Amino acid sequence: MAGRPYWKGFLKLSLVTCPITLTPATTEGEKVRFHTLNRKTNSRIYTRYVDAVSGKTVERDDQVRGFEKGEDDYVVLEEDDLDAVQLDSTKTIDIQEFAPEDTIEWTYFDTPYFLVPDAEISEEAFSVIRQAMANKGVVGISRLVIGGRERAVMLQPWEEGIVLWTLRFGDEVRDEDEYWEKVDDHKVDKKMMGMVEELIKKRTTKWSETMVEDPVQDRLLDIIKSKKTQKPAAKSAKKIEAEDEDSAPSNVIDLMAALKKSLEGKPDDTPKRKRRS
Repeated sequence: MAGRPYWKGFLKLSLVTCPITLTPATTEGEKVRFHTLNRKTNSRIYTRYVDAVSGKTVERDDQVRGFEKGEDDYVVLEEDDLDAVQLDSTKTIDIQEFAPEDTIEWTYFDTPYFLVPDAEISEEAFSVIRQAMANKGVVGISRLVIGGRERAVMLQPWEEGIVLWTLRFGDEVRDEDEYWEKVDDHKVDKKMMGMVEELIKKRTTKWSETMVEDPVQDRLLDIIKSKKTQKPAAKSAKKIEAEDEDSAPSNVIDLMAALKKSLEGKPDDTPKRKRRS
């Protein structure tokens, strides 16, 4: 079932404007969620903001944002101060720039949304913008206030629609070169390279959603089900993980020997993932 629109507004390119909606492309609705309870009473526990000095609860109207400039010394920012630096329009995605689609590093990608026209009359303008970007192999770059926060966003043509990605800001993405320089540039052994390529070939298959199933979620559901029926609880994920670690070989196997042993196995030797019924 399609999700409900999270945001409504307009897509604008120069003088072309059309109404659109944004809907999250991902969901955590099926995830197992827990409440924190009082073990003695089984009642839920609620969190409250309290004054660090007096210990008294602080009401919402008395809560204000502050930037720490020194120990116990803050610059207080009111809502008017925060509003002054926001976008003039919170309801329009105005595409001001484009970039080749293969030039944006994936580490900048944050959250995906499906962007679609909000009315039949807007489908033509929407389709023209999407198809023109696809033909040129570019993505649109803009800004948007979403969830109360201004974000840089990327609009990527995707089949019949557009996927909008919120992007992380530059100071949120670490420079990979700082980490790659720690990796020694070893000369590759051609024989081992061929063996690894053969191993990859044997294990290459079509993408399937079963590749990203959540085994911990399945175990949690089994435990919850067993507790509902008052049956003995299944082993916890941590205990299973600990047992797996205990049974894992502790000796370091020679790389060449490990590759040879891997290639001796048949492609079907890889354990199959089970689908949940």
